[in-house]
Amino acid sequence: MELSCFDPPPDHPYDDSKQGHPREPIQRAFLTMLDSKTQKRTQGFSLLELMLVVAVIMILAAVSVPGLMKTVSDISLRYTASDLASLLQTARMQAVKRNTFYSVQPGTLASGQQIYYMERPATAYVNGDPIMPISQGITVTQGAGSGAPNETAFLTSLAFTVNASAAAPSFNARGLPCIATAAACPTNTTNGFVVFMSKNVLLGNSPWAAVVVNPSGRVQIWTSDSNGNWIQRN
Repeated sequence: MELSCFDPPPDHPYDDSKQGHPREPIQRAFLTMLDSKTQKRTQGFSLLELMLVVAVIMILAAVSVPGLMKTVSDISLRYTASDLASLLQTARMQAVKRNTFYSVQPGTLASGQQIYYMERPATAYVNGDPIMPISQGITVTQGAGSGAPNETAFLTSLAFTVNASAAAPSFNARGLPCIATAAACPTNTTNGFVVFMSKNVLLGNSPWAAVVVNPSGRVQIWTSDSNGNWIQRN
Protein backbone atom coordinates (compact mmCIF):
# COMPACT_ATOMS: atom_id res chain seq x y z
CA MET A 1 0.00 0.00 0.00
CA GLU A 2 1.34 3.33 -1.01
CA LEU A 3 1.21 6.28 1.36
CA SER A 4 0.71 9.81 0.38
CA CYS A 5 2.31 12.74 2.02
CA PHE A 6 -0.97 13.48 3.74
CA ASP A 7 -1.25 10.07 5.49
CA PRO A 8 -0.06 9.72 9.13
CA PRO A 9 3.16 7.68 9.62
CA PRO A 10 2.73 4.06 10.66
CA ASP A 11 3.50 2.90 14.20
CA HIS A 12 7.17 2.14 14.82
CA PRO A 13 7.67 -1.54 15.43
CA TYR A 14 9.65 -0.74 18.62
CA ASP A 15 7.47 2.10 19.87
CA ASP A 16 6.58 1.36 23.49
CA SER A 17 4.98 4.71 24.25
CA LYS A 18 1.52 3.20 23.96
CA GLN A 19 2.10 0.20 26.23
CA GLY A 20 3.73 -0.52 29.54
CA HIS A 21 7.50 -0.85 29.48
CA PRO A 22 8.60 -4.42 30.14
CA ARG A 23 10.91 -3.18 32.99
CA GLU A 24 8.15 -1.36 34.85
CA PRO A 25 7.29 -4.33 37.17
CA ILE A 26 10.95 -4.57 38.23
CA GLN A 27 11.16 -0.84 38.92
CA ARG A 28 7.98 -0.93 40.98
CA ALA A 29 9.28 -3.88 43.03
CA PHE A 30 12.58 -2.06 43.67
CA LEU A 31 10.79 1.08 44.80
CA THR A 32 8.52 -0.95 47.05
CA MET A 33 11.57 -2.58 48.65
CA LEU A 34 13.19 0.82 49.25
CA ASP A 35 10.00 2.13 50.83
CA SER A 36 9.88 -0.91 53.10
CA LYS A 37 13.48 -0.33 54.29
CA THR A 38 12.84 3.36 54.82
CA GLN A 39 9.77 2.63 56.94
CA LYS A 40 11.76 0.10 58.98
CA ARG A 41 14.45 2.67 59.69
CA THR A 42 11.94 5.24 60.80
CA GLN A 43 10.40 2.78 63.23
CA GLY A 44 13.60 2.78 65.46
CA PHE A 45 15.46 -0.13 67.09
CA SER A 46 13.89 -3.29 68.33
CA LEU A 47 14.11 -4.34 72.00
CA LEU A 48 16.57 -7.07 71.11
CA GLU A 49 18.88 -4.60 69.35
CA LEU A 50 18.80 -2.26 72.35
CA MET A 51 19.60 -5.11 74.74
CA LEU A 52 22.56 -6.14 72.61
CA VAL A 53 23.94 -2.57 72.62
CA VAL A 54 23.54 -2.29 76.40
CA ALA A 55 25.27 -5.65 76.89
CA VAL A 56 28.24 -4.57 74.76
CA ILE A 57 28.55 -1.28 76.68
CA MET A 58 28.51 -3.11 80.03
CA ILE A 59 31.20 -5.55 78.89
CA LEU A 60 33.45 -2.72 77.68
CA ALA A 61 32.93 -0.82 80.93
CA ALA A 62 33.78 -3.90 83.02
CA VAL A 63 37.03 -4.30 81.08
CA SER A 64 38.15 -0.67 80.92
CA VAL A 65 37.02 0.89 84.23
CA PRO A 66 39.44 -1.01 86.54
CA GLY A 67 42.37 -0.11 84.31
CA LEU A 68 41.29 3.53 84.19
CA MET A 69 40.91 3.68 87.99
CA LYS A 70 44.37 2.18 88.46
CA THR A 71 45.89 4.74 86.09
CA VAL A 72 44.22 7.61 87.98
CA SER A 73 45.45 6.21 91.32
CA ASP A 74 49.00 5.85 89.98
CA ILE A 75 49.03 9.45 88.74
CA SER A 76 47.67 10.78 92.05
CA LEU A 77 50.29 8.85 94.03
CA ARG A 78 53.15 10.04 91.81
CA TYR A 79 52.05 13.65 92.20
CA THR A 80 52.05 13.29 95.98
CA ALA A 81 55.49 11.65 95.97
CA SER A 82 56.79 14.40 93.67
CA ASP A 83 55.37 17.10 95.97
CA LEU A 84 57.06 15.57 99.02
CA ALA A 85 60.35 15.30 97.13
CA SER A 86 60.08 19.00 96.22
CA LEU A 87 59.43 19.94 99.85
CA LEU A 88 62.49 17.95 100.95
CA GLN A 89 64.60 19.71 98.31
CA THR A 90 63.33 23.04 99.61
CA ALA A 91 64.32 22.13 103.16
CA ARG A 92 67.77 21.08 101.99
CA MET A 93 68.39 24.30 100.05
CA GLN A 94 67.12 26.51 102.88
CA ALA A 95 69.34 24.72 105.38
CA VAL A 96 72.41 25.42 103.22
CA LYS A 97 71.34 28.98 102.44
CA ARG A 98 70.68 29.93 106.08
CA ASN A 99 73.50 27.83 107.54
CA THR A 100 71.18 25.97 109.87
CA PHE A 101 69.08 22.78 109.82
CA TYR A 102 65.47 22.13 108.84
CA SER A 103 63.09 19.21 109.15
CA VAL A 104 60.12 18.06 107.09
CA GLN A 105 57.50 16.94 109.60
CA PRO A 106 53.98 15.50 109.44
CA GLY A 107 51.16 17.60 110.80
CA THR A 108 47.44 18.35 110.70
CA LEU A 109 45.78 21.65 109.86
CA ALA A 110 42.79 22.99 111.80
CA SER A 111 40.59 21.79 108.93
CA GLY A 112 41.78 18.22 109.49
CA GLN A 113 43.93 18.18 106.35
CA GLN A 114 46.99 15.98 106.73
CA ILE A 115 50.19 17.72 105.65
CA TYR A 116 53.98 17.67 105.69
CA TYR A 117 55.56 21.01 106.53
CA MET A 118 59.07 22.48 106.68
CA GLU A 119 60.25 24.02 109.95
CA ARG A 120 62.96 23.88 112.56
CA PRO A 121 63.01 20.51 114.37
CA ALA A 122 60.38 19.95 117.06
CA THR A 123 58.62 23.16 116.04
CA ALA A 124 54.87 23.27 115.47
CA TYR A 125 53.42 24.36 112.16
CA VAL A 126 53.12 28.12 111.72
CA ASN A 127 50.91 29.71 109.11
CA GLY A 128 53.12 30.49 106.13
CA ASP A 129 55.45 27.51 106.49
CA PRO A 130 55.99 25.58 103.24
CA ILE A 131 53.57 22.66 103.23
CA MET A 132 52.57 19.66 101.15
CA PRO A 133 48.94 18.47 101.53
CA ILE A 134 48.44 14.70 101.51
CA SER A 135 45.74 13.70 99.05
CA GLN A 136 42.73 11.80 100.33
CA GLY A 137 43.16 8.04 100.30
CA ILE A 138 46.96 8.15 100.48
CA THR A 139 48.74 6.50 103.40
CA VAL A 140 52.24 7.68 104.34
CA THR A 141 54.66 5.53 106.35
CA GLN A 142 58.23 6.44 107.20
CA GLY A 143 60.93 3.80 107.50
CA ALA A 144 60.59 0.04 107.56
CA GLY A 145 57.37 -1.79 108.35
CA SER A 146 55.16 -0.08 105.79
CA GLY A 147 53.92 -3.31 104.21
CA ALA A 148 55.16 -2.24 100.78
CA PRO A 149 55.76 -5.01 98.23
CA ASN A 150 59.25 -6.50 98.50
CA GLU A 151 60.08 -3.88 101.12
CA THR A 152 63.04 -5.71 102.64
CA ALA A 153 64.68 -6.35 99.27
CA PHE A 154 64.10 -2.73 98.24
CA LEU A 155 65.62 -1.26 101.41
CA THR A 156 68.58 -3.59 101.10
CA SER A 157 69.18 -2.45 97.51
CA LEU A 158 69.52 1.15 98.68
CA ALA A 159 72.78 0.21 100.42
CA PHE A 160 72.42 2.51 103.41
CA THR A 161 70.91 2.34 106.88
CA VAL A 162 67.35 3.68 106.99
CA ASN A 163 66.70 6.00 109.90
CA ALA A 164 63.92 5.07 112.30
CA SER A 165 60.38 6.19 111.62
CA ALA A 166 60.42 8.52 114.64
CA ALA A 167 63.13 10.69 113.07
CA ALA A 168 61.74 13.36 110.75
CA PRO A 169 63.77 13.82 107.53
CA SER A 170 66.16 16.69 108.22
CA PHE A 171 69.10 18.46 106.54
CA ASN A 172 72.04 20.27 108.09
CA ALA A 173 73.93 23.32 106.84
CA ARG A 174 75.91 21.16 104.43
CA GLY A 175 72.75 19.79 102.84
CA LEU A 176 73.25 16.33 104.28
CA PRO A 177 70.56 14.26 105.99
CA CYS A 178 70.70 14.25 109.75
CA ILE A 179 68.66 13.30 112.80
CA ALA A 180 67.72 16.61 114.33
CA THR A 181 67.05 17.72 117.85
CA ALA A 182 66.11 21.18 118.98
CA ALA A 183 69.77 22.14 119.37
CA ALA A 184 71.72 20.11 116.81
CA CYS A 185 71.53 17.89 113.75
CA PRO A 186 74.39 15.39 113.71
CA THR A 187 75.14 13.58 110.45
CA ASN A 188 75.75 9.90 109.95
CA THR A 189 77.35 9.33 106.56
CA THR A 190 75.80 5.87 106.21
CA ASN A 191 72.22 6.80 107.08
CA GLY A 192 69.31 8.14 105.06
CA PHE A 193 65.51 8.39 105.02
CA VAL A 194 62.74 6.51 103.22
CA VAL A 195 59.08 7.55 103.15
CA PHE A 196 56.62 5.02 101.70
CA MET A 197 53.24 5.96 100.21
CA SER A 198 50.29 3.85 99.09
CA LYS A 199 46.97 4.73 97.49
CA ASN A 200 43.75 3.00 98.57
CA VAL A 201 41.84 1.56 95.59
CA LEU A 202 38.54 -0.32 95.30
CA LEU A 203 39.77 -2.83 92.73
CA GLY A 204 43.14 -4.51 92.28
CA ASN A 205 46.38 -3.98 94.18
CA SER A 206 47.23 -0.66 95.78
CA PRO A 207 49.98 1.30 94.01
CA TRP A 208 53.10 2.14 96.02
CA ALA A 209 55.74 4.85 95.86
CA ALA A 210 58.76 5.79 97.98
CA VAL A 211 60.66 9.04 98.49
CA VAL A 212 64.28 8.35 99.38
CA VAL A 213 66.94 10.66 100.84
CA ASN A 214 70.29 8.93 100.49
CA PRO A 215 73.35 9.71 102.67
CA SER A 216 74.64 12.30 100.16
CA GLY A 217 71.39 14.25 100.43
CA ARG A 218 70.00 13.36 97.03
CA VAL A 219 66.20 13.00 96.92
CA GLN A 220 64.86 10.16 94.79
CA ILE A 221 61.36 9.02 93.75
CA TRP A 222 60.66 5.31 93.36
CA THR A 223 57.51 3.41 92.36
CA SER A 224 56.59 -0.26 92.50
CA ASP A 225 55.11 -2.02 89.48
CA SER A 226 52.43 -4.73 89.58
CA ASN A 227 55.09 -7.40 90.17
CA GLY A 228 56.64 -5.63 93.16
CA ASN A 229 59.70 -4.39 91.27
CA TRP A 230 60.91 -0.95 92.36
CA ILE A 231 61.80 1.55 89.64
CA GLN A 232 63.55 4.89 90.16
CA ARG A 233 61.69 7.76 88.48
CA ASN A 234 64.19 10.60 88.72
